[in-house]
Amino acid sequence: MNTSSAANYEFGDFRLEVSRRRLLRRGEAVALTPKLFDTLLHLVQNHDRVCEKEELMQALWPDTAVEENNLNQTISALRRSLTQGGGEDRYIITVPGRGYRFSAAVRSTPKDAATIKAIAVLPFKPLVLEDRDEALELGMADTLIARLSQTRGTVVRPLTSVRKFTSLDQDAAAAGRELGVHSVLDGSIQRRGNLIRVTARLTNVADESSLWSQTFDEEFTDVFAVQDAISEKVAAALAMRLSTEEKKGLTKRYTENVEAYHLYLKGLYHLGKVTPPAIRKGIEFFQQAVEMDPVYALAYAGIAEAYRRLPITSDVPPKEAFPRAKSAALKALEIDDTLAEAHMSLGWVRFWYEWDWQEGEKELLRAIELSPSNGVAQMSHLVLLATQGRMDEAIQAGYRSVEFEPLSQIVNANLAWCLHCGHRDQEAVARLEKTLEIDPNFWVAHLNLGKIYTRQREYARAIAAFEKAKQFSGGNSETISMIGHASALAGNLTKAVESLNELKLLSSQRYIPPHNIAVIYAALGDKQQTCAWLEKAYEDRDVRLTLIKVESKWDLFRAEPCFQSILKRVGLTS
Repeated sequence: MNTSSAANYEFGDFRLEVSRRRLLRRGEAVALTPKLFDTLLHLVQNHDRVCEKEELMQALWPDTAVEENNLNQTISALRRSLTQGGGEDRYIITVPGRGYRFSAAVRSTPKDAATIKAIAVLPFKPLVLEDRDEALELGMADTLIARLSQTRGTVVRPLTSVRKFTSLDQDAAAAGRELGVHSVLDGSIQRRGNLIRVTARLTNVADESSLWSQTFDEEFTDVFAVQDAISEKVAAALAMRLSTEEKKGLTKRYTENVEAYHLYLKGLYHLGKVTPPAIRKGIEFFQQAVEMDPVYALAYAGIAEAYRRLPITSDVPPKEAFPRAKSAALKALEIDDTLAEAHMSLGWVRFWYEWDWQEGEKELLRAIELSPSNGVAQMSHLVLLATQGRMDEAIQAGYRSVEFEPLSQIVNANLAWCLHCGHRDQEAVARLEKTLEIDPNFWVAHLNLGKIYTRQREYARAIAAFEKAKQFSGGNSETISMIGHASALAGNLTKAVESLNELKLLSSQRYIPPHNIAVIYAALGDKQQTCAWLEKAYEDRDVRLTLIKVESKWDLFRAEPCFQSILKRVGLTS
């Protein structure tokens, strides 16, 4: 069989990895015998035509005389393997009197996963606990992640997937196995005044052997030189074959100002907490960083990302946050147009705020092109695809995103949301359960779980999930809105009105997205008020209007003329 090709293949929920000789369904391995794998590979590689029976028998049993019944039994077994998760066989079509044809759309992916090295950089640990600097510990990891990610033959787990491995006694190889990587870079870091000590080590996950280690004692102003040295040593230890541009990327510096760098790390540390006060604190540090270094592109990208998150997480007026996000992203790209993070933030602004779907996708695809293993960029594309109703593409993007970021809460939660919008609730619940194993208090996961239970009319479970989301988010208004929505559908009009009044009271103190009030009125059956609040959401450019085409909470209101008008004006229907 032809397994020498560097291509892998994707179809439906499946990924066929040729060199590894394995089949994945939604990221989980499907058990196939060697003969079944060869049969599937032949059909997939020749998906554009009918494979004659004689051709298949010669390909599968080249040195053995077999009867046609052997082929029939093999095809039947393969069909069972492809449908073991439920559903009808829609992949292999029998062509009477001739043979078989593979009917699914097949996409070839040029990079063979077996040739790509996967590495994780864990947060560095303090040498002395009392003097720890968590921003520097995480920041050292993030900087090295960014540098090593410049190499095309390497998949580097992002900070969102590794930031939980902060325990002082964390076993590097165990973390590597959980992250599904070949090697792990970890170490310790300590700053005392103007001095810094860094110890770094690279571990082979398979046999837990040390590939390289070194200790650096320098002045803190030389932290960039330490990072240069670590990046180059890791590349050498992993025998990376680097182009001239990739070698430059290993030592690329976005600033030469060490204090601006430290302020940026503090901003990144707070941004990662994903709570409204922390995001705003992160903005303050990013702003201080660009004041110290006005051409610090990465810090501008941090400002852009922080502001673009505020409307969806923190009930900030879109007209206040998104223009600032756009301005910062454009400034970052003016300085460095190869910055994937800035393209990604700009992409969100384009489709979430400007409702320019084409330009939004263009920016997100550029981010993916610049950083192919960036799972957050893949996830961003997932959201754009899903909001437009392009569910098959969105789900494929979602599973690619979790391949790169298996332990990211937001990546997993957004894939679950997409599965739910695509009417695949069982998969969505399983994905959310995995997300809550990573972080039981992650409010977005509880919010999405409640949405699933609401559609399933399990209102008590839904409200309990929304209450947890409200608690863990610090009172995000969408959680309150969904409590009222589910209560109204359950017939508890008193509780629904309580939620409605709570939002209206809050609106006298801070901005409340009009969409979240409209949702409760829709469940109460008040069409006039629902339309009025949706219109207000349109005037405000409420970010949640981009989700209404696919979110299940609007199913009962979807046929209303005012709803259809909003869809059209937002650009979600022609």
